[in-house]
Amino acid sequence: MSVHLMLADAVPVAAHVSVAADGVGGSGRAGASAFALLGLFSAIVGGLALARALGRLRGGNARTGALTALAAGPVSLVLSALHLAQTTGGFGNGQGRAGAVLGLLFALTGVALGGLALARSRRTTGSGRGTGPVPTP
Repeated sequence: MSVHLMLADAVPVAAHVSVAADGVGGSGRAGASAFALLGLFSAIVGGLALARALGRLRGGNARTGALTALAAGPVSLVLSALHLAQTTGGFGNGQGRAGAVLGLLFALTGVALGGLALARSRRTTGSGRGTGPVPTP
């Protein structure tokens, strides 16, 4: 059995588990913790991309890091918001409300840092217009 067929069989099962009847990401802290970790990943990658765009870190590509943060951040933002909306009760009852709130905060931070890094990387690399010597008539 090839790896491709094994992955094709695993995807529907994983999709069914992640959007369970108990809420987005399953019931309890597991889904909210996963969404918070995705948001934290977005914030860390966005911060590193901004540091690269500012010239504080060598190596790597600031644009790629910024786009990664801008891709992971909204996913975490939406999933955390859905998890937060579907939980009932207050904090401390094991439903993952605090993790969902942290996921929202991390995701917003990641999107902001990724956007700043993308804008800064565009400025430093140039867009093809206005770069180079000015022609004299």
